[in-house]
Amino acid sequence: MLVWLAEYLTQYISAFNVFSYLTLRAILSILTALSLSLWLGPRLIRYLQRLQIGQTVRDDGPQSHLSKSGTPTMGGLLILAAILVSCLLWGDLDNRYVWTVIFVIVGFGWVGFIDDYRKVVRKDPRGLSAKWKYLWQSLIATIAAVYLYAHSSGVETQLLVPFFKELAPQLGAMYILLAYFVVVGTSNAVNLTDGLDGLAIMPTVMVAAALGIFAYASGNIKFAEYLQIPFLPLSGELLVVCTAIVGAGLGFLWFNTYPAQVFMGDVGSLALGAALGIIAVLVRQELVLFIMGGVFVLETVSVMLQVGSYKLRGKRIFRMAPIHHHYELKGWPEPRVIVRFWILSLVFVLIGLATLKLR
Repeated sequence: MLVWLAEYLTQYISAFNVFSYLTLRAILSILTALSLSLWLGPRLIRYLQRLQIGQTVRDDGPQSHLSKSGTPTMGGLLILAAILVSCLLWGDLDNRYVWTVIFVIVGFGWVGFIDDYRKVVRKDPRGLSAKWKYLWQSLIATIAAVYLYAHSSGVETQLLVPFFKELAPQLGAMYILLAYFVVVGTSNAVNLTDGLDGLAIMPTVMVAAALGIFAYASGNIKFAEYLQIPFLPLSGELLVVCTAIVGAGLGFLWFNTYPAQVFMGDVGSLALGAALGIIAVLVRQELVLFIMGGVFVLETVSVMLQVGSYKLRGKRIFRMAPIHHHYELKGWPEPRVIVRFWILSLVFVLIGLATLKLR
């Protein structure tokens, strides 16, 4: 929005041309999202407390979590508001990639909101049924995937394989299926990870920052040629979106750090996971996302192994799944689990970034 205004004012005052620089707008995006999160945070928390919208804690989990009962949830509204405002202010709204990410964030955020609303307002512990949740997630992801495929060129539907220069098979219509699984899978993986104070938001921030680097490199023809990655002219603008996620995430962490004053709820975790997934699809780094989001992968696989083992053998592999609860029940204090998972996430992100050069 402000990009349009700056373009108009440039004809009168040339100094406004500075807002055409992507890096400046990325910095302003992160600062705007961070400032908005810090300003809105206390107000949203007080509002949620007044409405008595609090978290319900399972009594079969770690006993230390019982004290969290009643902590305001649906704090993901804070994150989404900060991201959307920042993107609308500093993003190029003529860029279809930006609008695709916004569509996915709003769509998955709405699904998460309905789920949270039923749980904490209507006091229905089941929330939105798994069938309906998956149906709406699938519909939103499919619409985005079909739209991107319909407006794609050959480069935009190639599958880039990490560490290989020449290996980039053309997916064709399979692109739609891949995009669908990446978006829906990442959304639910982040949702599973969101079980401890700050556990999900910091890996999300780190992965978003790394995807921003990929977006900037792919959108710059010189960097793309140097790094031998496809040049995607529209992808550079996703840097503004990624920095908005980073700023909003850090602002939310201010209130979500242990002991949390607010939880993000499904409205935040589903939307953030979907955002990471669709950005990875747009910059053609789906397989790298699998590496950088290693913590999300571990959490998801732990649930799959636990359920599969119990159904097939009648035995559990972990004391509790997702795996962060396993370590809690082994006696690790919650802050230790959180920080160690953050460290793991940083390692995974650095490995993913290394694929830019190690090809």
